[in-house]
Amino acid sequence: MTASLAVLILVALAAAVFVIVRLAQRRREPTPRQRIMRDVLDAADALESRLRVARAEIEAVAGEDGADPVGEAMREMLRQRLWLRDHAPTASLDQLAEVRASIETARSRIEHQLERIERARAPMA
Repeated sequence: MTASLAVLILVALAAAVFVIVRLAQRRREPTPRQRIMRDVLDAADALESRLRVARAEIEAVAGEDGADPVGEAMREMLRQRLWLRDHAPTASLDQLAEVRASIETARSRIEHQLERIERARAPMA
């Protein structure tokens, strides 16, 4: 085998390895749909967590026998999750972004309510 043939084989092998590595990297990179779905689900999880905190805070202040202002928000969260389950595979990226924005808006409202509760509790402590 001549030196030039050996170099040519090495270059071809290096190119093949490079292509295989790049293809493997692309498979690991999430698609725009996968990224937005991850963001939507993360936002939904964060909202649900804050709703649970809000419910506990409200119950601590008002007792468990009162109205459940968090209940409607929890039901809306369930509706959002069911919509995602049923429509996410065919929904446009814009629709998914709208769902995420609505979840973030709801979380912002809950944060505001939690701040109000905290301010109301401050003189008690």
